[in-house]
Amino acid sequence: MKLIIASDIHGSAYWCRKLMKTIETEKPDKVILLGDLLYHGPRNDLPRDYAPKQVIPMLSSVKDKIIAVRGNCEAEVDQMVLPFPCMADYAQLLVDGKHFYLTHGHHASPDNLPPLEAGSIFLSGHTHVKLDEVRNGIRCLNPGSVSIPKDGSHSIFIYENGEFTFRILEE
Repeated sequence: MKLIIASDIHGSAYWCRKLMKTIETEKPDKVILLGDLLYHGPRNDLPRDYAPKQVIPMLSSVKDKIIAVRGNCEAEVDQMVLPFPCMADYAQLLVDGKHFYLTHGHHASPDNLPPLEAGSIFLSGHTHVKLDEVRNGIRCLNPGSVSIPKDGSHSIFIYENGEFTFRILEE
């Protein structure tokens, strides 16, 4: 199973194109989006090439591959324009025998984990900062932000053959 895991696009057409190029090149089985897809939010500056209307068709083009959860910037209108579910607070998957818990990170977070068995994978975004560490036996991962990183690099994860690898989206 090959996954691309991304968060916090925040309506940037420029950075979504970079993500789409990676999806085209890597050919993942699924694309996991951890929220904040279209709106930049009141606390963020406008990301480069803020154009949610351009992001919609890009993401829609891979709708059959997407598993998405709701971020703190998603609104009901977003679900009206996106052809894949994006309003669930969390999702759970069984991948390669591992329990994956997907959420944005504004409710459950590495500091406020849901009840999960040791060895589970907790995937969240929200902070715009890359993370890969084990807390209470749970591997906590954050791909960082596609468009508004707070740690200096626009990034995603690629999961393949049981391994997570950070991928920096090039300027």
